[in-house]
Amino acid sequence: MSITKRATAEFFGTFWLVFGGCGSAVLSAAFPNLGIGLLGVGLAFGLTVLTMAYAIGHISGCHLNPAVSVGLLAARRFPAKDLPAYVVAQCAGAVSAAAALFVIASGKAGFDVSAGFAANGYGAHSPGGYSLLACFTAETLLTFFFLFVILGATDLRAPEGFAGLPIGLALTLIHLIGIPVTNTSVNPARSLGPAVFVGDWAVQQLWLFWIAPFLGAALAGLVYPWLAEGHD
Repeated sequence: MSITKRATAEFFGTFWLVFGGCGSAVLSAAFPNLGIGLLGVGLAFGLTVLTMAYAIGHISGCHLNPAVSVGLLAARRFPAKDLPAYVVAQCAGAVSAAAALFVIASGKAGFDVSAGFAANGYGAHSPGGYSLLACFTAETLLTFFFLFVILGATDLRAPEGFAGLPIGLALTLIHLIGIPVTNTSVNPARSLGPAVFVGDWAVQQLWLFWIAPFLGAALAGLVYPWLAEGHD
């Protein structure tokens, strides 16, 4: 499969993740009387990955996340030469999805993008007021275990055809843990999309949601192969 087709698949997949996940947070989480709440938003993010795993997994591997690509690179399951194309496509998909969501959300009277727009933040911009250290630790650990699940579920020795289920459920669980802390990123592209439209504090704090996920993913990419090496 050509890198152009694989990168295009990553664009559409990441678009779906941000549009579906952040869209549920912006449009549905607190909808009067019928809001889906934290559980619904967590499930929405998990469903985007689950559905795309079966839609484009056989085309691009369904990374949808620069940190996932870096983790797979660290685990020697992804070639370094393809990383720039994947990251660019993922970021473009995320920003495009945020743009589409902005158009829809701004169609309602009283919409205020500065209220957050599902952006990730720490300190005063953490949903629960968590400190910088707490947020950095959470994002690093949550991304580590996300990649750990991905690497295990896609191991050649794992049951075939089911990888999308544990990966999607892992992302759901991650959001149930992390939404009160940072609004949950574990994905630099997902953080970039809303931040572009919120600007100001969201852009200033974006560094954490790139560095921590990359760190957690790279660590998992080193630990899992060591742990699994030599097992039949």
